[in-house]
Amino acid sequence: MGKLVFENVSPFDLAQTLDCGQSFRWNENSDGTFTGVVKGIVATAKYENGELTIESGFELSEKMWESYFDLGLDYGKIRDDLSKMHPVLKEASEYAGGIRILNQEPFEALITFIISQNNNISRIKGIVQRLCENFGEKIDETHYAFPGAERLSSLSVDDLAVIRAGFRHRYIIDAAKRVHSGEIDLSKLRTMDYLDAQKELMKITGVGVKVADCVLLYGLHRLESFPLDVWMKRALSVLFEGYKGDEFGLYGGIAQQYIFHYSRHHKELFD
Repeated sequence: MGKLVFENVSPFDLAQTLDCGQSFRWNENSDGTFTGVVKGIVATAKYENGELTIESGFELSEKMWESYFDLGLDYGKIRDDLSKMHPVLKEASEYAGGIRILNQEPFEALITFIISQNNNISRIKGIVQRLCENFGEKIDETHYAFPGAERLSSLSVDDLAVIRAGFRHRYIIDAAKRVHSGEIDLSKLRTMDYLDAQKELMKITGVGVKVADCVLLYGLHRLESFPLDVWMKRALSVLFEGYKGDEFGLYGGIAQQYIFHYSRHHKELFD
């Protein structure tokens, strides 16, 4: 049994971070902890009194989990800096300031955000779970690893029917084939010019600007990325008239999460 305790983790909110729509493999337990699968490791996370505790039946790498939860970045300073940009962003950052951008496995982020198109979080989680149960390696009685590019590239659209993702089946296979063949090297997108990285991902069938931006933010930690879905476009037009996503700067992705979470929980602002 492995256990890690990270002290003085602030600002941080475990539920906001894991339930805000950036990851789909964590589930909340009745005691407020969350259990999920990260890089083939089943772990349970708990946050209390400034301490983040990770427990697992596996050995745990402090470096990996520190990176995964982005604990090395000063979110307090970023939140303060973003608060100065706009009064509504100040409110949003105070309301949703516990969110951190997870450092997820890039291929998993690519596939899950392809699945996310025109979907709600509950349904996305169900599809991702079925994908892992049918094509991922079994970890224990109830958990499965996320299948890699090689495995998914060998499948047909008919094979994927079991996950019930509809039109997204061929997008998943196309993405897996391009990554497995080396045509798209996800690791290079971390340092590539942003627009070039975006265009590279958009070579994949079914990947548009929004999905590409999500993959860059949540899978490659490009914090300048500002994904715009219908909800975020509405939030900008109503709350930040005249603003564009790239105007939020190097930490636009963090600002986006603050605005998204704040807007979802303050729907009266849009009546």
